[in-house]
Amino acid sequence: MMATTASMAFAQPAFKGGQNALMDFLRTKIVYPEYSSKNCISATIDVAFRLDNNGKVTNASVQRGLGIDLDDEALRVIKLTSGHWTIPADYNENTNLVQPIRFDPSQTNCGTLNNAANMQAAIDDYKNRQELENAVTNYYINKYKGKADTSKEPAILALKKQLGFDDELIGDLLKQANQKLKQDDKEGACTDWTFIRNIGSDKADSFIKKYCGQ
Repeated sequence: MMATTASMAFAQPAFKGGQNALMDFLRTKIVYPEYSSKNCISATIDVAFRLDNNGKVTNASVQRGLGIDLDDEALRVIKLTSGHWTIPADYNENTNLVQPIRFDPSQTNCGTLNNAANMQAAIDDYKNRQELENAVTNYYINKYKGKADTSKEPAILALKKQLGFDDELIGDLLKQANQKLKQDDKEGACTDWTFIRNIGSDKADSFIKKYCGQ
């Protein structure tokens, strides 16, 4: 971890248990995002953040990332470190800290697929998918509000098939959300459950009702 402001003259915060404990914490909390896991994308994402005097993470943002789901997961696990920091008495809360988060997919599943050319193609595909994905989620958000043009539903169903929004994906996302819930990260779990709902499935509705205040 690095401090990036002129406040280096002040004492710096320390993760309880030391740097090795921080690395172990991050490694065990990472829930490898579904797209990057299946496409064998590895990367180091640099997250910038600040700590208040209670050791709570604030102002977290991706300083250097890929613009894909790994960025979101890096932000999520940094936020989970809140309360696990020892803060010096003279600490400057405006200090910007940077922590690299390493992601390595399963070599058992990926093998030779985990190479630069394949990863770049998958990253490009992820970014190209976003407009199509937004078309699907916006349709269902509007449908739930009674505002959708339902004559477009066949086209939306075709998009879902193209994007792989099927029962297998939903099952993977439910498992992903459950892992986050076990980490007491309701916000992260609710993000996954809401996405499931917004691609037209009711399989997460009971979780949303129970945990997400909706």
